[in-house]
Amino acid sequence: MHIRRRRGWEIPEALATPEAVYLSRRGVLGAGAAMLAGGVMAGPAAAQRVGDAADPSAGLYPAAQNPRYTLDRPVTPEAKASVVNNYYEFSYGKNVAPSMTRFQRRPWLVKIDGLVEKPQELGIDDLLKKVQLEERLYRHRCVEAWSMAVPWTGFAMKDLVALANPASGAKYVRMETFLDPKIAPNQKDFRYPWPYVEGLTLEEATNELAFLVTGVYGKPAPNQFGAPLRLVTPWKYGFKSIKGIVRFTFTDKQPLSYWEEVQGAEYGFWANVNPKVPHPRWSQASEEDITTGERRPTLIFNGYGAFVADLYKGRENAKIWF
Repeated sequence: MHIRRRRGWEIPEALATPEAVYLSRRGVLGAGAAMLAGGVMAGPAAAQRVGDAADPSAGLYPAAQNPRYTLDRPVTPEAKASVVNNYYEFSYGKNVAPSMTRFQRRPWLVKIDGLVEKPQELGIDDLLKKVQLEERLYRHRCVEAWSMAVPWTGFAMKDLVALANPASGAKYVRMETFLDPKIAPNQKDFRYPWPYVEGLTLEEATNELAFLVTGVYGKPAPNQFGAPLRLVTPWKYGFKSIKGIVRFTFTDKQPLSYWEEVQGAEYGFWANVNPKVPHPRWSQASEEDITTGERRPTLIFNGYGAFVADLYKGRENAKIWF
């Protein structure tokens, strides 16, 4: 009898995928049929080609690496990291790039509004002229219990906050991704609350770890990584790291994030990595490296407690993990 041994990060789809998405079989089948009909070739080579489109910021890469942020494991090979991405606007599978052939990252406008001194709208290349890019090596922990290590290039989110100059009443930053069903097929599904929304407290947004990413592996980020602008918060589960950002709104009200609205019993506002708090349908006590298959214990705050634990002092008994 043939026995297939499933790797740890290959969680059964009914478990790994949030229930609301898992139940959307018509969308999954439709996307698969469209790929077959169009003759799209899947795999790492296709993923690389999608990210190789001309980018006017290419001359800014590679950026100098910041030695303050180091890893306890090797960097995940680009060919592997490029085909393990969650981007539900385009696909419910992990190899997202073949579904992004219509995606264009220029022109790209970023709006800054809400409780700020001067609302503004900047082209992404104009924004890049106002910040200093650097490379940081960060661990990435998905809520699905797999992990990787990535060399991100970008700038500290606190620099964008300083550019916005929020008013004294601002307590949160609400982020919003693009909305264009013509290029993102799953945004046509009216059952889901598009566009994707995420939020941070102002204290989280100005923590030194909060990073706005424009590149990866020493070059402009391929589309499936969230180009041309995404968030990375390495102490939180990956779904907090919103991709394709077009708007930052400073507000006095806690934003309702996308997964909170879809499945609030399982995905909350905070999403801090904690091995002691299981997801309602699986354990978070350990994680599997997508490259080696090695399982290791999950670290509180994904190992970044020295940077962020003070943000949550006094809230130890509060529901700050999901």
